Amino acid sequence: MKLSLDHTPAHLMELPRKILIGDNVIESLGEFIKDLNQNASKIAIVTGHIVQAKAGKQCRASIDGSSLKNSWHIVTDASMDSVNRLQIGLEKYSPDFIVGLGGGRSVDVAKMTAFRLAKPFVSAPTSASHDGIASPFVSVKGLDRPHSIKANSPIGVLADTRLLSQAPMRLLASGCGDLVAKITAVRDWELAREEKNEYFGAYAANLASMSAEIIIKQSHKFRSNSIFGVRTIIEALISAGVAACIAGSSRPCSGSEHLFSHALEYVAGNNCGLHGERVGLGTIIMAKLHGLDWRQIVRTLKEIGAPTTGQEINIGEQNMVKALLLAPSLRPERYTILNKANLNEQSAKRVLKDVDVL
Repeated sequence: MKLSLDHTPAHLMELPRKILIGDNVIESLGEFIKDLNQNASKIAIVTGHIVQAKAGKQCRASIDGSSLKNSWHIVTDASMDSVNRLQIGLEKYSPDFIVGLGGGRSVDVAKMTAFRLAKPFVSAPTSASHDGIASPFVSVKGLDRPHSIKANSPIGVLADTRLLSQAPMRLLASGCGDLVAKITAVRDWELAREEKNEYFGAYAANLASMSAEIIIKQSHKFRSNSIFGVRTIIEALISAGVAACIAGSSRPCSGSEHLFSHALEYVAGNNCGLHGERVGLGTIIMAKLHGLDWRQIVRTLKEIGAPTTGQEINIGEQNMVKALLLAPSLRPERYTILNKANLNEQSAKRVLKDVDVL
C-alpha cells in the first residue's frame, strides 16, 4: 500500500548543544562556556540582586579561572524596557555569550536580548519555576498583547540542583503547574489537528506529555524529598522545553491554559500569582472542558502545594470570568478548546464553579 504524504510546513529545530545538571555545577560555568566555544573571550551575565549575592562569588571564580572577561547586568523585571536597556548596554561590549543566571525574569530578558543581538544564549536557572529554561520562547511585558514569543533556544543549559533546591518551595510548585499544563496543551494541539488540519508532531507531543505524567505520578514524593523533587522537576522542565524546540512552536507546552494565564495577568495586573500558578488553574478548567480527569490535576497541584482556587492568588470571580472570556482572543490564530466551547458569561461562570476554582 502506498503511503500518502501530507504537506507539512517546514520548521527549524534548534536544540541545546549541551546540558549539565548536578550539585555545585555552577562552579563549572566558565569551563562549560569554554567547552561550547574555545575562542570565547568575554561574556555578559544577566541576573538579579539576590542571585548575584548568593552565587556571584562562585561564578566569578569559575569565569576568572577560564580567562573570560565578564560584565554583570541586574534586571528587576521581565519587560521590553529591560530588554531595550540591556541591548543598548551590550551592543558595544559585544559578548561572545549572554548568560541568564536566575529565575524566569533573568532567563527571559537574557534570552530575548541574545536573540536581538544574534548572540549565543546560555541558560543557568536558579529556580525550577517554568519551562522557558530550555525552550526558545520568552514571556515579557510591554508587547502588543500578552503572550509568549519565539526567540532562540539556549545553546547550553547549566542547572545547579543545590542552588535550585534553595529556592522557595512556591517556585518549585509553580514549575509543576507549568508541567501539568502539557496535558491540556497537547490535547488542544490534537484538537487543532482534528478540526483545523493543523500540523501535529507526535514525538514532541509525547515528550511533553511524559513531562506532565511524571509529575502526576511522583508528586506525593516532592515535599518529603526535596532533592528528588528538584532533580525530577528540572529534568521534566528541560524535556518540555526541548519538546517545543522539536515542534518548532510552543504547541506541545502551551495551549488554552496558558492563554487563560496571560489573560488573568492582563485583567488582574501584577498581583495575580506566579506564571505556573495561573497556568495550573487554567489546566484544571481546560481539562474539564476537554472532558479529561480534572480532579486528578487538582489532587496533584494540592500535593505539591500549588493553588487550586483563584482566591489563593487573590483573584476574584469577576476577573476569573473576564480572563476566561478574553483568553481565546489573545491568539486568534491558535485553535483550542476555548474556540470550540465558545463560552459566554453564564457558561464561563458555570465551568469555573463546576471545578471549584472560584
